[in-house]
Amino acid sequence: MLKTFQLVRRFCKPMSPLQEFDVKPRLPAVLERRRPAQSPETDYSTLSNYQSFKVEHSKLDWKVSFDIKTISGEVQYDLRSLKQESQICLDTSFLEVHEVLINGIATAFQLDTRKEPLGSRLVVASSQPLPESFKLTCKFSTTERCTALQWLGEHQTSGKPYVFSQLEAIHARSLFPCFDTPSVKSTYTASITSPLPTVFSGIAQSSTEVGTYHFKQDIPIPTYLIGIASGDLKSADVGPRSKVYSEPFRLDASQWEFNGDVEKFIETAENLIFAYEWGTYDILINPSSYPYGGMESPNMTFATPTLIAHDKSNVDVIAHELAHSWSGNLVTNCSWDHFWLNEGWTVYLERRIMGAIHGEATRHFSALNGWNDLENTIKAMKDPNRFSTLVQNLKDGTDPDDAFSTVPYEKGSTFLMYLENLLGGKEEFDPFIKHYFRKFARQSLDTWQFLDTVFEFFSDKRELLDTVDWEKWLFTPGMPPRLSLITTLADDVYKLAEKWMVNARTLHNETDFAKVFLPDDVAKFSSNQMILLLDSLVQGTPATSQQGKTGSLIDWSKYPVAAHALLSFYHSKTVQSQNAEVVFRVFRFQISAKIPESYPKLSEWLGTVGRMKFVRPGYRLLNSVDRSLALATFEKYKNIYHPICKSLVKQDLEL
Repeated sequence: MLKTFQLVRRFCKPMSPLQEFDVKPRLPAVLERRRPAQSPETDYSTLSNYQSFKVEHSKLDWKVSFDIKTISGEVQYDLRSLKQESQICLDTSFLEVHEVLINGIATAFQLDTRKEPLGSRLVVASSQPLPESFKLTCKFSTTERCTALQWLGEHQTSGKPYVFSQLEAIHARSLFPCFDTPSVKSTYTASITSPLPTVFSGIAQSSTEVGTYHFKQDIPIPTYLIGIASGDLKSADVGPRSKVYSEPFRLDASQWEFNGDVEKFIETAENLIFAYEWGTYDILINPSSYPYGGMESPNMTFATPTLIAHDKSNVDVIAHELAHSWSGNLVTNCSWDHFWLNEGWTVYLERRIMGAIHGEATRHFSALNGWNDLENTIKAMKDPNRFSTLVQNLKDGTDPDDAFSTVPYEKGSTFLMYLENLLGGKEEFDPFIKHYFRKFARQSLDTWQFLDTVFEFFSDKRELLDTVDWEKWLFTPGMPPRLSLITTLADDVYKLAEKWMVNARTLHNETDFAKVFLPDDVAKFSSNQMILLLDSLVQGTPATSQQGKTGSLIDWSKYPVAAHALLSFYHSKTVQSQNAEVVFRVFRFQISAKIPESYPKLSEWLGTVGRMKFVRPGYRLLNSVDRSLALATFEKYKNIYHPICKSLVKQDLEL
């Protein structure tokens, strides 16, 4: 009864005079000084004049050509003018634009000189002011320099050609002319002709045309969320509203990995936020070169095959992509400066989902692993002073890909967990979650709109909010304040890691180690606990950094016998693991121990994965011990990687 009363109180607070007239509450001075002239803030990562138009609907008519590796066709926009304009400016990048029509009449256009990294502005000129409502049609084809698509030959797949897209952050413009900004959302219909089965970011519609696939997306989405893939695809059910798609040889393993969990995730998320609005939730397992863990394409999550761990230990990635159905897809950052609003919220919700299913200790354990990832990310950054702040500044035209890192994910989710704890725990914070996502559903927003909503909703907790170090959390580079977390699932891991680091200094042969350590030490450890163990061995345990203890952080290259013994005793849980997260940590441990026989094995592994989470740090590790091998490995495998991955590895290797 008490909880019910508190929920009613939270949703039925009397409005203050400020709220009654929709005037924003004044934020602390440190925030007001930074407030932009307008909200949502302008997106400077687009060359379009998107603020002059509203896109009522978008219609795609595309043809997939594997023989010449292009997607061609047209896009038609139903536009409404918001300002008096005589021209329309769209984003393109390495595109061929063949014709532009306004209301069916061919219209003059030009492609401006390319401006790196934002592309070439397509300027469509009208001899008179544009009507209030009109249709704009652009006929186009992609080129070999397209950064949005990866074309795979038969030797890179199960035997048939394959193509998939990756449009986040600003690569939609190399697939078709568009307002390539998360500030613009549109409903879509799509007709795609391809000789192979095709999936898209919408709900499939029935079709009598052989080789033509029809889709409909009734919820407005930004261009970066469009996803298309075509290849030798089969599907299997994994839930009452979910299927998994993959190449045939992966289908059984994919179905086993996700079956039963997806619907559980959806129902848990619905209880936390509100009903899932997209209808179906399907998963596409792409070939190995896919560069991300997952991409939250609506109705069809694009995922890496590294999720297939054969023990369900990586299914939390699906909880993450599902959570994007609310944070990112339904409520979207207005520009990539505010990317944490997408990813910070999504990691927070993902962990709330996993915590509701497996217990609060599991949620906190995931946060501990996330903290380690964040530390590693910031240490590896070439420009942490710029790119480790929560709110970014990309107004100078910097490529958003350069700013993408673990920071918006982990720093953002830590910030939200901090606010949850500060404001009274889940019982007080959960009503805000529902309010926030309902308020901004189908909209794009910036950090100040989020902050205004926090201060409005928790107006009775203003004194608490005024204690927050907003400057540190939002605008200061480096690690955020550390939260107090439940360490139940981590304590045994930390003890074992410290035991190894202490004994490594005093024991000198494997027989001595066998008297102190046993394979059974890790028999009950989950894959995630093994990840934390391997992380702790390389990075140290919390005692090292927080209490200044000695003996719990060592240079493993000085103790090769201990390093070999550890991998020997825990062989089945480390070297033999099929979990890519564990495999990568094993390589990192071996590199830190300067074990030469691991170098060619890491080189070989880098030819089997395309996920940037592993590829980029993998090359940095190899480069740190054998630059010539790292360069030779990249030269050998560079063409199997996605264009985004290839470009960023070149930067990492300073090529």
